[in-house]
Amino acid sequence: MQIEVRRFSTCSELDAALADRLDRAIRAAAGQSGSAPPVIMLSGGHTPLPAYREVARRRPPRGGPLTVIYSDDRYVPADSDASNYCQTRPLLDALALPENQVLRIRTELPLEDAARDYERRLRALLDSGARLGVALLGLSADGHTASLFRPEQLQQSQGHLAIAVQRPDGMQGISVTPDFLANVAEPLFVVAGSGKHDAIAAFIRQDPKLIALRAVAGHARVELWLEQASELA
Repeated sequence: MQIEVRRFSTCSELDAALADRLDRAIRAAAGQSGSAPPVIMLSGGHTPLPAYREVARRRPPRGGPLTVIYSDDRYVPADSDASNYCQTRPLLDALALPENQVLRIRTELPLEDAARDYERRLRALLDSGARLGVALLGLSADGHTASLFRPEQLQQSQGHLAIAVQRPDGMQGISVTPDFLANVAEPLFVVAGSGKHDAIAAFIRQDPKLIALRAVAGHARVELWLEQASELA
């Protein structure tokens, strides 16, 4: 696997670069036509939120063929502050996409039903010939990405596009799987914050035990964008 590492001196520089990347992807999607609808995947956590807000501030094209999906979400109400979907609402409101072009995880359903429902809709998206472009992912201090935390969850995910998980923080969640991530064109890990030195080093040296790396093992190339302070011990 080729890992393209891009380092930023400050969080502000990382935020601006990520906003530019998303803005370009959204504007390119707005100009597309044909039978392969464009898709971007948003991740949760605090790191990408400033970029989401900045893209919304720039007034991106409204409507259009773009579909937005999520790497994962906590099993909480859609209007909860803990919901990744809720945290992205400023961007979604700016995009003004039809409801069927925002594939939120339906946490109003029972947990396992919500996972099956998300998997079904992801499968339909793939079957439609959609092009999965930029796919944002995080990297935590413990080396997980999306809501894939443990090796047994990777085993559980085989043959599935989405699964329900028990999170180490005691919450439940739903996550995309390596089988789904194998279909994305541009996996982009965005990392900021302290305490991630060991996880970053393991990712760069391609430690086969690292969950985040195993989640994208089918890719020939991934990108890793870092705030340089996150590499400090």
